[in-house]
Amino acid sequence: MRRTATKIGIFLLLGLALAAGRVIVIEYPDGTRSGDLRYGPWVYEANKPGGIRGKVGNLEVLATRAVLKAPEGKTMAEATGERVATFEGEVELRRDRVVARGPRLVYREATGVGVLFGPAEMEQKPAKKGEDPVFMKAEKQMAFDVDDDTSESDGGIELKSGNQEGYAEHVYYEEARTLAVFSSPGGRVKLIRRRKEGDLVILAEEARMLVREKKLLAKGQVELIDGDKVTRGEALFYDDNKKEAIVVGRPAVSRDKKNGRELRSGTLLHDVDKHRVRLFGKPFKLPEKDFLKKNEQP
Repeated sequence: MRRTATKIGIFLLLGLALAAGRVIVIEYPDGTRSGDLRYGPWVYEANKPGGIRGKVGNLEVLATRAVLKAPEGKTMAEATGERVATFEGEVELRRDRVVARGPRLVYREATGVGVLFGPAEMEQKPAKKGEDPVFMKAEKQMAFDVDDDTSESDGGIELKSGNQEGYAEHVYYEEARTLAVFSSPGGRVKLIRRRKEGDLVILAEEARMLVREKKLLAKGQVELIDGDKVTRGEALFYDDNKKEAIVVGRPAVSRDKKNGRELRSGTLLHDVDKHRVRLFGKPFKLPEKDFLKKNEQP
């Protein structure tokens, strides 16, 4: 009983700490606040961009206007942890090395998620000198979780970093690891490596990219297009540093459109630098553990 009570107590404390970390504070050094002081809503307005500032957890939101509302029948104080804040007018969201911009952002204290409506853009500056920044665009929205460093974007997503590009309808992104998970329900995602001699294109049902490390894992109707050579399979691991793609299938098939030659095997090694495909003559296991999301970690 004591252990059970202790566990319950710990969970309650964690829940309270989590809720407290989701409470937003709005400052208006260059603006005004109006509205019913007890029941709200409170309306914040400024005459210049960034005149209104919202701070919650690891997020900061800048805007020209904000409205903070409580559920009907509750005072603003009673509703702490349940309120909704809406920011408008050249909205800018900041977190560490990330800056995102869009026309409107809605933050809910109950979930700790701020949704930046599109068209929205995000830029993550590199962690080290020599690395490429990460740029992302979303037609519909970008949702940022205040409890960690993750975001989820929807609608016509474009992600670019150096010579790497990704296109999908949904992208889950972890900022610290620069892990991007691409998916397009009912369709396929498209990944591109820009090259002088012609772009390398990868199509798949789902793809996971470690942007900083320049590695990716693709699954489901995988297709690698390297000029005249097209290699197909069930899954693919690509390392841009080695310029090699390992394709697995039942079997994996590579075809040269120029001469019509085909190569079939359970595992193929596609050298995209030399534009050659050969049999992969040793056991290979996809490095799936390296691409797991936070909530998928064992």
